[in-house]
Amino acid sequence: MAPHAPAAPAFTAWLDDFFASYYRHRPVNATFVGVHQHDHRLPDFSESGAGAALAEMQTLLSRLQDLPPERLSVAEAIDRSLAGGFLRIQAWEYQSSHFHRGNPATYTGEAVFGVMSLFLNDFAPLAPRVEAAVERLHAIPGLLAQGQANVRQAPLAWTKRAIRECQGALAFLGPGVDHLIRDQGITTPGFRKAASRAAEGFAAFQSYLERELSQHQAAGYSCGAEVFDLLLRQGHFLDMEIAEVVEYGEAQMAAEAAYLDDRAADFNAATRADALAQLAGLHPTADAYYARFGEVWQACRETAVANRLLTWPDFPIEYVPRPAWAREAAPYLYFLFYRAPAAFQRPPVHQYLVAPLPDGDREQFLRANNDSVIKLNHVVHHGSIGHHVQNWHACQAPSRIGQVAAVDCASRIAMFCGGTMAEGWACYATDLMDEVGFLTPLESYAEHQSRLRMAARAVVDCQLHTGQLSLEEAADFYVTRVGMGPEAARGEAVKNSMFPGAAMMYLFGTDLIHNLRREMAGSQGDAFDLAQFHDRFLSYGSIPVALIAADMKRQVLDAQ
Repeated sequence: MAPHAPAAPAFTAWLDDFFASYYRHRPVNATFVGVHQHDHRLPDFSESGAGAALAEMQTLLSRLQDLPPERLSVAEAIDRSLAGGFLRIQAWEYQSSHFHRGNPATYTGEAVFGVMSLFLNDFAPLAPRVEAAVERLHAIPGLLAQGQANVRQAPLAWTKRAIRECQGALAFLGPGVDHLIRDQGITTPGFRKAASRAAEGFAAFQSYLERELSQHQAAGYSCGAEVFDLLLRQGHFLDMEIAEVVEYGEAQMAAEAAYLDDRAADFNAATRADALAQLAGLHPTADAYYARFGEVWQACRETAVANRLLTWPDFPIEYVPRPAWAREAAPYLYFLFYRAPAAFQRPPVHQYLVAPLPDGDREQFLRANNDSVIKLNHVVHHGSIGHHVQNWHACQAPSRIGQVAAVDCASRIAMFCGGTMAEGWACYATDLMDEVGFLTPLESYAEHQSRLRMAARAVVDCQLHTGQLSLEEAADFYVTRVGMGPEAARGEAVKNSMFPGAAMMYLFGTDLIHNLRREMAGSQGDAFDLAQFHDRFLSYGSIPVALIAADMKRQVLDAQ
């Protein structure tokens, strides 16, 4: 029997070409997504390579506008909007100084994770993964040479970040690769030699960054109001002015700060900092540390099921210590504890890479990795009802973009448009578990501090990228208005500067979900079922919450 023909053949063919181009020009992303025909390659940011990518994007946009009229499903119509927005945003990125033309960290991240991505899970037998790694290792000096040729001036904070990533890469390519060879029994000829050559490329690039690029600083970190508006409307699909985003963020900051100050006395504390400091004293023993993650995960699942919050998928997770080959390098890199599983070739059990117990002062380590950090961050937000459950639904989504958009890649998610769902749902899920009593009173109080930080991120995102805040002022904003430490505040501000429009997705994703739930409950009355609402919401995959809300509300109106 012949395969069923698509109802919209012209758009289906166009979307096939869109993804083929996406993976061809973003081979490291492809590896993380689970598309493995490009595992041996790294991106080509040479003048001809970047030019070819930009030309393909412009051709795809032109073809999209010229497609014949067809009856599209809801998912296809969403994909059409998202793909067009993605191409417009990428066309800006490829011509801007924010990424490969002016940010050296673009190169360091792609280079080191191009190799690391092949060993984070066993998606294929070891031998072909090592062979692909050898090819990528050989390509690293060339990619970094492109970085030296393309990036002749850069903001100093981005240069410093790239230097730090070079240090991490050298730790991986030296003792890390030795661990990898020993622990996995790698015997492929040339692997160690290729890693050493790649290390030489990183050392040369680090020298360029330190001795030359650091002396040629680009002024400013702003992408500009016009580009930020593009990100709002064509990435997050929010019909808001930038000033409205700032006003909303400031109002939420004021409300959360007032709550925190008013309720600190509930915990016999004079200030919010004193109240929050009590969390560090509640932590597992060293002997119970690793087991604690799984125990809290199971308790979270049982609570969610007992309260009929949603249908919990059969997608187990295993909390394991970060592998030895990555331990020395990880602190210098975008090395995540929880990385979204590949949309394709998902493992039957996903590994969550927890920080290993140190040999030295364990008391300080355990205070930093206390019960609330385990519960709120590693279990609820990331490893269970938050990202992990949402990622399972994304893999089943009818939207092809929704399947892959929020997969974690070398330095950010695969597509900007996945952000409000990915981060919005994970933060909303924490609120949800608080509603059913899973959080202690002190943990519930701490979530108001998290919301204060989310709102501050939205304000900084807008004001940094419209030139109203310098990088130093943004860092100071986090210190004085949120209470972050200077080092953490500086790191947050630098991350905000590198990825415009990304910091605001936490607050707006979360609040759009809360708003949608209230509206749906109000319109459906006694017929509203919370689990059905959550299951339906998650079924759309990693697409902008604003688009999901519009479609779910449309369906309710159509049914009336």
